[in-house]
Amino acid sequence: MPIRLHDSLTRTTRELAPAQPDGVFRFYNCGPTVYAPAHIGNFRTFVVNDLVRRLLELEFGPGKVRHVRNITDVDDKTIRRSRDEKRPLSDVTRQWTEKFHADCDALNCLRPHEEPRATDPRFMREQVDMINVLLEKGNAYRTADGSVYFKVSSYPGYGALSRVRERELKLGTALAGKPEAAAHDSDEKEDGSDFALWKAHKPDDGDVQWPGPAGAAAGRPGWHIECSAMSKALLGPTIDLHTGGVDLLFPHHENEIAQSQCCNGAEFSRHWYHSEHLLVDGRKMSKSLNNLYTLDQLRDMGHGPMALRYALLAGHPRKQLNFTLDSLHAAEKNLAALRAFAATLPPALPPGVRPGALEPVLEALRDDLNTPAALGALFTAVNRGADAAGIDAPAFTRILFALGLKLDAPAGPKAEVPAEVATLAEQRWAAKKAKDFAAADQLRARLAASGWAMLDGKDGYKLEPAKK
Repeated sequence: MPIRLHDSLTRTTRELAPAQPDGVFRFYNCGPTVYAPAHIGNFRTFVVNDLVRRLLELEFGPGKVRHVRNITDVDDKTIRRSRDEKRPLSDVTRQWTEKFHADCDALNCLRPHEEPRATDPRFMREQVDMINVLLEKGNAYRTADGSVYFKVSSYPGYGALSRVRERELKLGTALAGKPEAAAHDSDEKEDGSDFALWKAHKPDDGDVQWPGPAGAAAGRPGWHIECSAMSKALLGPTIDLHTGGVDLLFPHHENEIAQSQCCNGAEFSRHWYHSEHLLVDGRKMSKSLNNLYTLDQLRDMGHGPMALRYALLAGHPRKQLNFTLDSLHAAEKNLAALRAFAATLPPALPPGVRPGALEPVLEALRDDLNTPAALGALFTAVNRGADAAGIDAPAFTRILFALGLKLDAPAGPKAEVPAEVATLAEQRWAAKKAKDFAAADQLRARLAASGWAMLDGKDGYKLEPAKK
């Protein structure tokens, strides 16, 4: 059974297959904007992308899949964080990129084969070159302040992905960006539906700027152009699959299609797949509701990353999933049942016996990533028992790979740090940054005497109970 996914462009379920003669499946997904820790809503999308990657490797072989995921390391949010913290932009984005990688590793997400950054000199050049082509073809125009905008009216196919109607293409819609950004740009644009390809430098940007396209001012690329340029540079003008959260469908992916197809004269992506939002306790995640859980927050509450991964797989990716702490407890029980089952498996079945009891799990995943059906089929086999189901360790390992589940022992809750220990740690960190190493050593000794070890990192520290 081939892998079949819903295609957001055609609204049909279609088979995935590589188009190029080399047989390599080319797959791109939008990565994070690195200015803060990613929350569990972000990770629902990244876990779904990882599930796709794993299925593709099982279908075509690891050497026949090329996966690219970008890092957005320059935009309004990253610049604002750099300015507020009085740190270079590269320091801020490096910190949060490393944190994102650590969280992905904890959730057992495979690293992409390529992970380009928007500010990398090679890809900055690609973005500028692409804008120059759009200017030459008449799909873009310069404004008085030296910015460059894409002319939406120059592309008749605009809106095919999102089904956006012409009356919605007006100032203040999601197409123009946030209302405050739209208002700022309103005097420069020819039309409210047009979007920024290049943003001229402003005083608030500090020293964040690069040489612009022909005839434009120094500044920085718009958000949308980076994915088009980096995808083209690493995968070619046409890719087999583009994925992301439903929140990116419009305007980001709609704009990617317009600028890519106008620049390259070729179909941008043959297939589009979008996963739905994650709710928390039945409500949309927001800072005001204080329900933007991060992986570290869940760890501090005693919940391991595999429990979160399992909980994120429990709902169909194309349907909204309601996350609750109870769903984590249920996930932990199910993981414990899988651990117990794994301990009963023989290393191999007798000669001539094919372990087919787990095939329904893969069939469900190949059928539009039906993860609830896949987990149901898995536990149908588990409940029958290893002997009755005819399952051996290699067959079970293959299924765990497809789902990305690791059955390590769950991590316990972090020990609570006493207030006096936290104070000592802060004093020692301040002494170290001030290069008062004598005081830092004395404070470390006091921490050790209190039964705590302080582990230093490049950008911070962590406290752990000292080993006995």
